[in-house]
Amino acid sequence: MADTKFGGIKIRNLYKIFGPNSQAYVEAVKKGLSKTELNARHGHVLGLRDINIEMPSGSIQVIMGLSGSGKSTLIRHINRLIDPTAGEVLVDGVDVVKMNESELREFRRHQTAMVFQKFALLPHRSVLDNTLYGLEVQGVDRAKSVEIAMRWIDRVGLKGFETKYPNQLSGGMQQRVGLARALANDAPVLLMDEAYSALDPLIRSDMQTVLLDLQKEIKKTIVFITHDLDEALRLGDQIAILRDGEVIQQGSSQDIVLRPADDYIANFAREVNRGRVIHVDAVMQPVAAGHPVNGATVAAGSSVEDAIKIIARENHKDLVVVDQAGMPLGTVDLKRLASAAVSHH
Repeated sequence: MADTKFGGIKIRNLYKIFGPNSQAYVEAVKKGLSKTELNARHGHVLGLRDINIEMPSGSIQVIMGLSGSGKSTLIRHINRLIDPTAGEVLVDGVDVVKMNESELREFRRHQTAMVFQKFALLPHRSVLDNTLYGLEVQGVDRAKSVEIAMRWIDRVGLKGFETKYPNQLSGGMQQRVGLARALANDAPVLLMDEAYSALDPLIRSDMQTVLLDLQKEIKKTIVFITHDLDEALRLGDQIAILRDGEVIQQGSSQDIVLRPADDYIANFAREVNRGRVIHVDAVMQPVAAGHPVNGATVAAGSSVEDAIKIIARENHKDLVVVDQAGMPLGTVDLKRLASAAVSHH
């Protein structure tokens, strides 16, 4: 397993300007030159403006935005497929921007793995040989590679398919191969660029479940790009929302839905199933320590929807929200829960 002391990812003051003379305009952009002006006056395109995101080790960081918001540009800075115009990208405390070619090659080989929207499988290789491709590149011997690859093929639910070729698999199965290949590398950072966007909704939901189940065990630092808020809210420990190359809001799914930073995000959040996203802790009435726990309880971190089901089933007026040790934190009643589940916009 990856080193548990891995330090996560910190992106600091990151700017990206596309064009032949990008460096010349960084100061002007820092002083407030807009994307439109930069393009109209100087023929350069502002990709990212002053991005600051801290991604704790072992968590899923979702970067969300519509197309053209800069999210794919941003993820490609983490393994430096794109060079920034200014700023730092610290992975496990080391600035990727300052790495020389051989350091960068080692870094890409051992520290990061990428899963793409288009699967990017090698058509002439079987599932097994696609999965162990990264290990082969690293020079791991065949027997060991096969053993590792088979374990991941099994974990992503493809046991029995290892001799098949990509063109014999459905999109969802191909994406499982992509995931197995990325995991076989055992890199601490997993970069997933719109990984599930090409999949049908049901298969997409399956793949989200696969990822969440695996993450409990692998605890990678996962950067997941999507344009779909439901997906972002389901997967993200933290979410950053981009528009026009800038971070408009970052926080937990709770923050985004309960406290949208502006109308743009409120519009996104309006369509969301709030009962599934909002946790009981966010809407409970806190109680003093030592409050008696009698009647039905609900665990902190449960969704509002789960709590409503308990009330309906147990026929109680209210529930006590308890922590992992079973100590009471607060109470919720049906009115509180229902009002949280319905948007107030």
